[in-house]
Amino acid sequence: MYTCQKADEYIEKNRVDRADKPEFHLTTPVGWLNDPNGFSIYGGKAHLFYQFHPYSTEWGPMHWGHSTSDDFIRWEELPTALAPDSDYDAFGCFSGTAIENDGKHVLFYTGVVEEKLAGGTKNVIQNQCMAVGDGISYEKISSNPVVDGKIMPEECSRADFRDPKVWKDADGRYYMLAGNRTYDGIPQVVLFSSDDMYNWKFESVFAKDETGRFGAVWECPDYFEMDGHKVLIVSPQDMSADGEFHNGNNVVFFTGDVDEEKHIFKYEKAVSVDSGFDFYAPQTIRTPDGRRVMIGWMQSWDSVNTLPRGQKWACMMSVPRELMISDGKLIQTPVRELCGYRQNKLVVNDTLRGEKTYEGINGRVIDMTVDIKKAECGHFTMHFAKNEIHETNVSYTPGAQMLEIDRTFAGWIRDTNCVRKVKIKNGNGLSKMRIVMDWNSIEIFVNDGEQVLSTVIYTPRNAQAIVFETDGCVELEVEKYDLNI
Repeated sequence: MYTCQKADEYIEKNRVDRADKPEFHLTTPVGWLNDPNGFSIYGGKAHLFYQFHPYSTEWGPMHWGHSTSDDFIRWEELPTALAPDSDYDAFGCFSGTAIENDGKHVLFYTGVVEEKLAGGTKNVIQNQCMAVGDGISYEKISSNPVVDGKIMPEECSRADFRDPKVWKDADGRYYMLAGNRTYDGIPQVVLFSSDDMYNWKFESVFAKDETGRFGAVWECPDYFEMDGHKVLIVSPQDMSADGEFHNGNNVVFFTGDVDEEKHIFKYEKAVSVDSGFDFYAPQTIRTPDGRRVMIGWMQSWDSVNTLPRGQKWACMMSVPRELMISDGKLIQTPVRELCGYRQNKLVVNDTLRGEKTYEGINGRVIDMTVDIKKAECGHFTMHFAKNEIHETNVSYTPGAQMLEIDRTFAGWIRDTNCVRKVKIKNGNGLSKMRIVMDWNSIEIFVNDGEQVLSTVIYTPRNAQAIVFETDGCVELEVEKYDLNI
């Protein structure tokens, strides 16, 4: 039997040394982490729960870990919030959301169970459950599950029915979106409504993809309005490469309109949220000062088996990002609170020819901006986390307006998917990159956040050099800060 108490006792005995983990990317105290859950503001703090298996560095029976922050950068660990300890979630407490209601912190999550079928066969099914707490400890309600998949139309899969997103609308009603697919393989999200959060009815198939373009199952839906746009974010499984969507675990940002009577979202535009290797299952919140902030799982299912030998923690969250829509384009930038941890400012202006390093422009926990004034070259490359053996390369080809990240020699224990290429969208090429690095990650914000590429690296910490190199002439300005968290 799994319990929160058992998990916390295990954590205390096996906690990973803080010095062996990233500085400001949220990780587990020990064990495995995947999707962010319950991202919310409660009691004046940001709360982030997450899919958690404390007992190994592999995916296992899902718990909910829990941390809080005053600024999205420094996170405080709290006790385990949920464990698969009940008959309605015995096979896992999967992803979900959190809202405040009547002063309480209310969690909605997917309970996974086995259903016995005629003839003695078994089938795993998923339902939506609820727990209520005070920001530290949480109690599951006695009437779980609150949404049984049986109330959906017959064509909706009960085996892939998960990741509830719940909000209270202006009409005073509660709404729940959940990821789903039809039995014949069409990905969709389904919508439910309630007057009291305890009794729910099916409203509609809120959105679906019949083009065959956007994967097999839509996971971790998020829905909100921002800058005059209605936005639906989904994380499709098993999506074939198609233009900017070239990650088998993509995140798709839809904008469109809603038929309020039929409760149907019609998307008009779809863009990729992250063009790197490692970003999935994000959640967003609206902060008290009006920002839309997003955080995602900074990992890919394709490379979870590449951890360094002996490492006792697995996977991390991205740096939280502020979202905007400007001139119809999605803009993502690191949360502004990160700037409060900058120190040791260095600025270099140079005309680069050949290969060069600059004094003080190095390190692994940094925030660095590179402005490209002019690029008369075949390629311009920056080598990060470099020593005699290791490096991760970020290369720009002006003629093709292509940006490439290559982590082949980042220190993997086995070969994995290591090269990503993305075309610069604005038609004018690459003018600016902001590179945020932590010990085990690189996040590149292109042209003031018009595109983002995220990657995990497991490079030894003694690889500290940053090398600039071109086959022509590049006029650039580099502004670099150390981050002291």
